[in-house]
Amino acid sequence: MVPLDWLWLLLPVAATSGWYAAMRRKRGEKRSSTQTELRNHYFRGVNYLLNEEPDKAIELFIRMLEVDSETVDTHLALGNLYRRRGEVDRAIRIHHNLIEGGALGAEERSEAMLELGQDYLSAGLLDRAESVYLSLAEHEVHGARALGQLIDIYEQEQDWDQAIAAARRLQDLTRGELGAVMAHYCCEKAEGLNARGKREEAIATLGRALELHRGCVRARLLEGNMRRAGLEHELALEAYLGVESQDPKYLPEVLPNLRKCFEALDRRDELWDYLRHLIDAYGSVAATLELADLIREREGLDSALAFVTGQLEQRVSIRGLHYLVDLELRKQGERAPGSLRLQRALTAALLEDRSLYQCGHCGFRAKSLHWRCPSCKQWNTVKPIQELNGGA
Repeated sequence: MVPLDWLWLLLPVAATSGWYAAMRRKRGEKRSSTQTELRNHYFRGVNYLLNEEPDKAIELFIRMLEVDSETVDTHLALGNLYRRRGEVDRAIRIHHNLIEGGALGAEERSEAMLELGQDYLSAGLLDRAESVYLSLAEHEVHGARALGQLIDIYEQEQDWDQAIAAARRLQDLTRGELGAVMAHYCCEKAEGLNARGKREEAIATLGRALELHRGCVRARLLEGNMRRAGLEHELALEAYLGVESQDPKYLPEVLPNLRKCFEALDRRDELWDYLRHLIDAYGSVAATLELADLIREREGLDSALAFVTGQLEQRVSIRGLHYLVDLELRKQGERAPGSLRLQRALTAALLEDRSLYQCGHCGFRAKSLHWRCPSCKQWNTVKPIQELNGGA
């Protein structure tokens, strides 16, 4: 049985058709026999609706309505209705007929082309959709929307050069700022180049990303990782250190590899000072735990325990508490009470269940970092969650 919702959606179409027939009759544009035929078609269409046969009603109304400036909105509505129902082939036919009919003005034809492009996208026909939107990209009214759809197509196809070119055109047209988005396209391209063994070309592409958006943390992280993989520890360290000035919230993503670079360069004292700086400046939990590791290696468990305890007194964090309990278990060994092991299991469970990242645009939460939010599809909005009273 067809849901009653569809009947309510289609009744305005029937009403529009009846109005149109009445207007044509009033203007004397049709002979008496044609008027009667239109009226009969109208009532037959309403009868189809009442008998829950919307497909027959739609087909009848399409045949009734000649395409002209007074009926184009009705045709567009019918096409959109088909697309929402998943009957994309019918939507394409309606919108294509509108465009090819030759009875539309330039503005109405462009509206129909926008809808046809959306039909093609819904059908997964990206090449056809691209062709439609390219033809509209210079349109005074619809150019921005067409370019936005082209960007979406190029993202799906992972054609990052084309995505950058379309984003530049959209930026020029709207006077907006898309540098941050284009920088991510460069990062996507760089990752692909690096995976194919074109490391130098990938690093050069990351430089282009930073030219487009100096605050692109992702470019710094990728460059650091690529440099470190090539044993260029000095250059890798320089890239990692640049993250602090871009966005300190991402420091937890940097610190493990940054520490390895300092150690590979035998600059442990500088690492110690830098971690102290991050703790003092941002209350960084990640820096606290890295420094606690260094203290344990250099001065022993008791010094590390005292340091972490002092930090927790200033700023509470689940990770800090978990680390403290783990140190105490190491110190006591087999003599550790069961309650201590229970505390460690509890903090481990809390860490396992919690989300580490959140989108600032839609609130989406995740355990891993996404440069593009899987929920709202915005770039660069997912960031590490600040932990309780402490930093990340």
